[in-house]
Amino acid sequence: MPSLIVSYPARAGARFDRDYYAGAHADLVRSIWEPHGLSGAEIFFPVEGEQPFAAMVVLRFPDQAAIDAALGDAGTPRVLADVANFTEIEPVIFRTQ
Repeated sequence: MPSLIVSYPARAGARFDRDYYAGAHADLVRSIWEPHGLSGAEIFFPVEGEQPFAAMVVLRFPDQAAIDAALGDAGTPRVLADVANFTEIEPVIFRTQ
């Protein structure tokens, strides 16, 4: 199943508000991308200690066209702008087939 994997590389001293991310930000993503076929999201937070990522999410879509439609939605800039509300880490986005 095609997916977007969004990761936030760990950075010493960087803020990452897990509660905001799993709540308000995830709700925003769902509200904008579910109409384009977003069928699920799995959020992963690392255990304590040195880890390469502050967080990762796997966003599942039925096909690449659905991913393209979601990313092209007029609301997607709101999703991207919302990142500043929970971290200053720039997300890395990876597409799978």
